[in-house]
Amino acid sequence: MSHNLLKGKKGIIFGALDEKSIAWITALKCHEEGAEIVLTNAPVAMRMGEINKLAEKINAPVIPCDVSNAEDVDNLITKAMEHFGGKFDFILHSIGMSLNVRKGKHYTEIDYGFNTKTMDISAMSLHRVLANCMKKDALNDWSSVIALTYIAAQRVFPDYNEMADAKSLLESVARSFGYHYGVKKHVRVNTISQSPTRTTAGSGVKGFDGFISYAEKMSPLGNASAEDCANYCVVMFSDMTKMVTMQNLFHDGGFSNTGVTQEIIDQMEK
Repeated sequence: MSHNLLKGKKGIIFGALDEKSIAWITALKCHEEGAEIVLTNAPVAMRMGEINKLAEKINAPVIPCDVSNAEDVDNLITKAMEHFGGKFDFILHSIGMSLNVRKGKHYTEIDYGFNTKTMDISAMSLHRVLANCMKKDALNDWSSVIALTYIAAQRVFPDYNEMADAKSLLESVARSFGYHYGVKKHVRVNTISQSPTRTTAGSGVKGFDGFISYAEKMSPLGNASAEDCANYCVVMFSDMTKMVTMQNLFHDGGFSNTGVTQEIIDQMEK
């Protein structure tokens, strides 16, 4: 059911790969709420995924963008403004990639060249996108930018590997750039720390099935689904949250503030 929360708004959504991805579901929800959207992903991800199917559903153009390439980012923002006929109102940064995880390298033995690439794509890409938007004055006053993160930025989850460091950097970029963009254009920048979610990318993390079950038992409300996260993104893109910025917003069913649950205690005592 639509509430027209994003009627007349326009935005770019990064990272829609397939129907399981949070970015994909968020694009659908934004469209339902009245938004006009430009979709983008890395060329290799576009070949692997089904983004054109989503584009057809929501009548959105797809503009390829390697976020580690400044020229690609510049082209994306320029073409998005041309499509929208001017400035736009929101951005979803749903991007993460770790070559060390893909190659099965343990955190204590990471390849530093791979690590640099991980940080660039998973974290500094947010800085690159925001800097380009600021340079072009691409975002309207009171626009909203959301980047997806995970609690491993604050706590140790061994198999999350170097992505924990990348998410820490991502959250720092959101805070720091959020200050500068807030002062200059009232643009708000936040991160959403989502529950472990059974997406194509998330399921590739070692031990994921066991951990998602643990998180479910450790969360008073249970794990937040991809659809729940998409709904939260819609609210954060809307004018209902105009004064929220530079925050890391936990969307995890209470996991982040729970020491232990009775269900876990009962399980340990068996």
